[in-house]
Amino acid sequence: QVQLVESGGGLVQAGGSLRLSCAASGCTSGHYAMGWFRQAPGKGREFVAQIRWGDNMISYADSVKGRFTISGDNGQNTVYLQMNSLKPEDTAVYYCAATGPTTTRYTYWGQGAQVTVSS
Repeated sequence: QVQLVESGGGLVQAGGSLRLSCAASGCTSGHYAMGWFRQAPGKGREFVAQIRWGDNMISYADSVKGRFTISGDNGQNTVYLQMNSLKPEDTAVYYCAATGPTTTRYTYWGQGAQVTVSS
């Protein structure tokens, strides 16, 4: 059974930084991609960033480009999200996600980490 465990959320002032970590376990075949999504109060879940191990592609939502950096280790099934220059509108529950070994569809999800940015 695949499990994703996140850590690193918290409360920070606008302009500050936080780093989220995610470790996946239980999938012996690995993941084609791992990424981060977020859901703000009263809004739907939205894409933030991802790494596609299959073709070494990294992509970001326009709203976080230049401020957030995704990194990770395919062999260790870990992914990180370094968030700099945080804004109050970045406040959300952040979810780590992973695909299966050969698909681009996100199948596995973490429990979520709260990030709150005060103005």
